[in-house]
Amino acid sequence: MTQVCRWCALLAVVWTSCSETTSRPGDAATVDRSARVEVLAGREGTGGGDQAAGDRGGALPDLPPGALPEGNSGIASKHKGDVGIAADPAVIFADDFEGYASAAGLTSKWDNAFQNGHLTIVTQAANIYRGAKALQLDVPQQSGEMSNAVAKKLTKERDVLFLRYYSKFDTGFDVMGSSHNGATISAHYFINGWQATPGVPANGTNKFLVAYEHWRDDAATANPGKVNVYTYHPDQRSEWGDHFFPTGLVMPNTSLPFDFGSSFVARPDLVPKLGQWYSYELMVKANTPGQHDGRIACWLDGKLVADFPNLRLRDVATLSIDEFDLSLHVKSNTAGVAKKWIDNVVVASSYIGPLVD
Repeated sequence: MTQVCRWCALLAVVWTSCSETTSRPGDAATVDRSARVEVLAGREGTGGGDQAAGDRGGALPDLPPGALPEGNSGIASKHKGDVGIAADPAVIFADDFEGYASAAGLTSKWDNAFQNGHLTIVTQAANIYRGAKALQLDVPQQSGEMSNAVAKKLTKERDVLFLRYYSKFDTGFDVMGSSHNGATISAHYFINGWQATPGVPANGTNKFLVAYEHWRDDAATANPGKVNVYTYHPDQRSEWGDHFFPTGLVMPNTSLPFDFGSSFVARPDLVPKLGQWYSYELMVKANTPGQHDGRIACWLDGKLVADFPNLRLRDVATLSIDEFDLSLHVKSNTAGVAKKWIDNVVVASSYIGPLVD
């Protein structure tokens, strides 16, 4: 499939850099879940989750107004070890990577595998969360930009989507500056098939993008960097996406406050530890056109660690979620080979939560 930098723009026949510099923030064994965060301040579902006529996806559970679920209260709690989770009516896609002999087979379930030579199906127990296989993504030591990913287009566009996956960064992971290194949910960010559109601002009608990732712009911050959301949205501050941090800080222009509304709750910045598996989950809820009722939320091991309400992601109802992916992008990777592993991916119309034993 396409072997390109998905965060770079195609100009004529030349792939050019996204220009995202530090000036623009742009084991199968039981896993110990204690003291794992440093606080600083696939299968298509057959159960109908993507089938009901007129369903745009994502009714939230019966909770107090504005509240989001946490812990083991989601879809995964009904499917121990994720067994049978792909058939849950709310599940759209699931992949535990057990069915691949090699990375060459990824496109049997995913619609694209970027930089296939840097995607590996691994069988070493230390780099598997559950089962006998997981997906490794790596970027070689080099000054040039590279992005690899697995990506999926939705057969039906949606207004709300939840994406949960397990991930572990290599203990030697050492990246500073622009690095998109987590999961993305987007609406029309890719055009003409898989041509990405970085550097083109969202205007309410053309696209939006939300990536749950880590940001590190100085040596004092531990790898892999602070949890944040990178987003293209109509109120963004430059041609590149904004970074939303759990505290409410928005980069670039961090001195300017951003209006997340009266219900916003500031949470501390955090950095997951290298060499440990975590359950990551991202929710994107598109706003009603004309209203600021969009929402982005992030969970880590079932704990809500970032929640951004009062958002305007679009101005027209026809702009809705059509794609999700998992990636490792580094603008300049000079310190050494960067690696991470992914396992137990689930995409659904409601909260999923961590895998339950």
